[in-house]
Amino acid sequence: MAQESPGLEGPEPGDLAADTAVTGLDKAPGWFVADLPPAWDFATPSGGVLMTVALRAMLAEIGEPELRPIGAHALFLSPVPNGALEVRVEVLRRGNAAVQARAALSSTDRPGPGLEVSATFGRELDGPAFTDSVMPAVTMPDAAPPEPPRRADRFVPPFIHNYDIVHGGGPPIWDAEHWPPGEAWYARWFRHRVPQFLDDGRLDPLVVPPIADTMVPAVAAAIGSDRDFYAPSLDLTVHFLGDTRSDWLLTSSRSRRARAGYATADCEIWSADGDLVAYATQTMIIRKPLDL
Repeated sequence: MAQESPGLEGPEPGDLAADTAVTGLDKAPGWFVADLPPAWDFATPSGGVLMTVALRAMLAEIGEPELRPIGAHALFLSPVPNGALEVRVEVLRRGNAAVQARAALSSTDRPGPGLEVSATFGRELDGPAFTDSVMPAVTMPDAAPPEPPRRADRFVPPFIHNYDIVHGGGPPIWDAEHWPPGEAWYARWFRHRVPQFLDDGRLDPLVVPPIADTMVPAVAAAIGSDRDFYAPSLDLTVHFLGDTRSDWLLTSSRSRRARAGYATADCEIWSADGDLVAYATQTMIIRKPLDL
């Protein structure tokens, strides 16, 4: 059930767990299908959401519920429409500590490659524990109004309606008509409007790829409001670093460099109680809106 949202009025929010669920085909080992609704679209479905579909298929094929995602890398090869999807999974190695696999996801209605994902899933082991990173000074989610755009001329993608979103730091790019070029950093809080907790009370770690694949505002913060652009993801790498029972997650994104039509960015993902939950990085291509 959706929780009460301080965010936008709009369509009913999607349920990430239900919407990215996969079904195995008995006649084809390693072959899974899914049906992704349009609730997770920007122009097309979020690459991070498609990555979550692929990771669910990998876990289903591996068949060891105690395994947790450790790291995953996705290559986005061509746009994938919402609707019927197929995922073909190959388990590459089963070790005592970890299992590694790869998956190819594509649309069943549009021929051609969609995305390729490789991932490592592991068991918890004894070892050192430290965090050599500090959560940035940001506005906490209970101390700020919701971020999503209120301007009448601003298109709100369906993806945004699935979350309560609160501005944490960086220029007010959702509300302001103009902002000057500045630091290539942007932070915001995400909370699923349909809660995504597992039976043991942990937040499902597979909520991370969709919010990690939202680093474009760091580029917008750097170049200012005078240049209109969009930036499709070329790849996304996620390191899953810890569990949390927090419903709010902070994405702190920074673009290290942009040149020749491409940009690189990375993102730390923090829980509201100050734990580093994940780290992600990606490259994107900078395009003009007329290229759509």
